[in-house]
Order: sequence, then C-alpha cells, then structure tokens
Amino acid sequence: MFGYQMSEYDKIVYAEQLQDFLPASMVDCHTHIWKKEFGGQTPAKGCVAWTRMVAKECTAEDLLQTYRDLFPGKQVKPILMGQPEADLSKTNHYTWESAQKHSLPALYCTDYAMSPEFLEEEVIRGGFAGLKPYLNNSPSYVPANEVRIFDFLPPEHLRLADHHGWIIMLHIPRPMRLRDPMNIVQMMEIEEKYPNAKVIIAHIGRAYAEEDIGDAFRILKNTKNMMFDFTANTLDRAMIACIEAVGPKRFMFGSDLPIVKMRMYRTTEKGFYYNHVPRGLYGDVSADPHMIETDEKNITNFLYEELLAFKRAAQALRLSKEDIKDILCRNAERLFGFL
Repeated sequence: MFGYQMSEYDKIVYAEQLQDFLPASMVDCHTHIWKKEFGGQTPAKGCVAWTRMVAKECTAEDLLQTYRDLFPGKQVKPILMGQPEADLSKTNHYTWESAQKHSLPALYCTDYAMSPEFLEEEVIRGGFAGLKPYLNNSPSYVPANEVRIFDFLPPEHLRLADHHGWIIMLHIPRPMRLRDPMNIVQMMEIEEKYPNAKVIIAHIGRAYAEEDIGDAFRILKNTKNMMFDFTANTLDRAMIACIEAVGPKRFMFGSDLPIVKMRMYRTTEKGFYYNHVPRGLYGDVSADPHMIETDEKNITNFLYEELLAFKRAAQALRLSKEDIKDILCRNAERLFGFL
C-alpha cells in the first residue's frame, strides 16, 4: 500500500484527539526505507516476525506520502535509515540516494565486522549523520538472546562516533530489554567513555511492558548526554518514567514507519506484549505469539496509538506546549542540525 488509506475511524481519532495536540511541524527521528529486492524478507537473528506483515518495502516517496495522509495540515520531516536486516550495501546506497534527493538527514546501517577505515570513509563520503547498528549484525556464534551491545556496536565504531560527534541510533538487545543489567552497564560505559557520541536509545530501550522498566532509570537518570525516543512504544508509563528521569529535552518522537501503519492496539500481560489486529487483515497470524486477532471494528493505526500514549504521558506530567514541541520536533531539529 502506497501511503496510508485513512478509515473513517482514523479520521475521527485524528480530528478529535490528535490534530490540536500535535504541533504544526514534527520531526520523526526513526524511519526505515528500502526496496524489496534488497532482501530482509525473513526475520534475522533476534528479530520479531510480525513487522513483515505490514510492508515488504518502503520507498522514500511512500514514507513522505504516508505523512501527508496521516497528518493533514502538519509538516513532518523524517530521519532516514535503511533496513538493517537487508543487504546493507544496497539499503545504505538507497538511503543515501533518497537523502540527497529529498535533502534529509540519514543514518548508516552497520555491521560489527566493518573496519573503522571503511566505516569512516562510507559515512563521511555519504554525508550520513551517524550510525544505525542492529543486533542481527553481530557475530554468528553469539546466540540471539545473549547478544550484548558491544557485539554489534564494537568499541572501534564507538571511538569513531566519539571522534566525529556522530549520532548512534541504538536498539538495545536481550530478553530483559531496558532493565537488563548487562545493557545498563554497557549503556553507562558508552555514556562515560564516548561523551561526544550522540546516542539515542530507541523505543525507550524496548520497555513495552511495565516489567521491562525495572529500576533502570534509577541509574540512567545520572546520564548527561543520552537521548531516548519513544518509537513504536505505546506504554505511557515508560514515557513518564523516562521524562521524569532525563527531562523533556532528551526525549524524542520516532515512528518506526512503515511498521506503525499496522491497524492495531497493544496490551501487555506478565511482561509480554500483544498486538490486537482485525481478524483476517494480516493473514494467518497464529504462528506469532505477539499477535491476537479481534472482531472489534474501531481500531486505528499503531502510530496514532503511540501518539495517544504520549498525549496521556504529557497530560500526566503536565508538560507545557513548549515541552511538547521540543519532544515532537525541536529536540531532533537541534540534534540533527535542522536549526
């Protein structure tokens, strides 16, 4: 599907709950673009399967049309990333072409085995703003549930990012997600050893259920540089905990488009999340433990659900309009050099 086909219920949700809440301009710091011929059709190590039910590809033009469809009356600028489960050479080249064509910032998808010399040349020559490492691009001998941050974001890449002041979009690994002690130790080590690297912890550290939060922010509140995005996260409690710990200047909007086109809402139980989707819309979902079919009629898209969760968090924290503008637009503008 090119762009997004708004349902009547989508239109009601946007008009009554989101349109006046959202600022006129937004920056989406977390998107993926690729073409299906680049691969990535089957889940790689440590990756969930349900995301492939939404899109086999997402061109830059598709992405930009999606914003026009979802956010009438608003201006949305994306940060472009490739598909880290696809052929990295092809997806990075396409991201570079698209960034040049549309005058947008982009991040370079990495593999742990890339030499510092190769990586530095690629990023500088392509004008990339930084790096997008991902847990599947780690040594094959490391089991998916045992992958550590430094297995796919090695120190030599971190030294480069620190030297050049590059941005790093970091999707943390491991089943315990944000509260995992190894993740917290390595996040703090990055903060202390590489202070010039501009690290964004994606998805609030994948804290999709309250159990994922643990006491992580008791430690992470001591950071000074680390940013967080709430990409593909509908847990307002995680948003509240993060903003309380680091403040609204270090919290940012990201979508994870195209997967948030999915028509769904999310619930959690005993630390496990479930995506509730209209029956039959995405074919046979029985093999995916995260998917539950429902006969409910009024279901909007994942992206609206994410923004509604942020609205609840903003109301609970009594954020000002200026705070909301920072989170949805200006923090990313400052970080990526729009301003």
